[in-house]
Amino acid sequence: MDALLRRGLKLSHLRLMAALAEAGQLGLAADRLGIAQPAASRLLAEVERIAGRSVHQRTGRGITLTPIGEALARRAMRVLMELRDAGREMEELAGGGAGHVRIGSVTGPALDRVLPALRTARLALPQVSAEVVVAPSDLLGQQLLAGRMDFALGRMPPGMEGELTLSAPIGAEPVALMVRRGHRLAHGGRIDPIELMDFDWVMPGPEALLTRAVMERLTDLGLPQPPQRLATSSFLLTLALIQQSNAIAPLARAVCDRFAGTGSPYVILPVDMGIVVEPFGLLTRTGAILTPVAARLCSMVMAQGGEGTEGAD
Repeated sequence: MDALLRRGLKLSHLRLMAALAEAGQLGLAADRLGIAQPAASRLLAEVERIAGRSVHQRTGRGITLTPIGEALARRAMRVLMELRDAGREMEELAGGGAGHVRIGSVTGPALDRVLPALRTARLALPQVSAEVVVAPSDLLGQQLLAGRMDFALGRMPPGMEGELTLSAPIGAEPVALMVRRGHRLAHGGRIDPIELMDFDWVMPGPEALLTRAVMERLTDLGLPQPPQRLATSSFLLTLALIQQSNAIAPLARAVCDRFAGTGSPYVILPVDMGIVVEPFGLLTRTGAILTPVAARLCSMVMAQGGEGTEGAD
């Protein structure tokens, strides 16, 4: 970076490279930066002069970055994120601890760790606001890399090992089977696992961690794959479907415990299939430094005694 700075690399160049990586078109990148396209073209030419190599190539109406351009764009995004976080930290210090924190989580930890921490933070950190995104780990990883969240509870998404850091495992999660109250199998007696195959199962797609864990366990038990006419990662759609049909939903036990029970339209089937999803941990951008407010809220989340929670990745 020192050599590039000596050759005249400026923040405006880094902003352009980051915008190009996201937009894929010079005109769109210029719009994002609030400059005219000719000005963006001049900045791009300056970047290539400074780098001494081509950083882009035109493809139809768009632009594709060369490997050198992609490398510079990745670093540019990190620099811009760090500068943005530095500004946030300065505002937090000037504001006496006020700030906004963006948290990501898979479903189980969102209920067992994030939610209790936010309840505590309302009293301990009254000037802090928070935004929570509940999603599968791959989407959380993308959001982290884009700088749209400070930290997340999840698992390492494939292909992001060099860009994200995962803490030591926090906890694994047993999976329970939830159905509507009044379901034929919800009679409280013993269930033969083969009976479960008479009903549709609602799970995410085949690439999802929860689905893989379910299928692997059923194979280990010598059971066939269950019918699955609908694949969805939407928790709300899953709840609606099992409430209005005889479908079975394998979900994190922590989630089932909160939505099934006396007076609830849902019940947990009295059968333990031994399905367990691998442990989750704390996901952060590699090398990133949390702002003081984000670090404090992260500590509060990690201090929660989650009972080995997991999300339906």
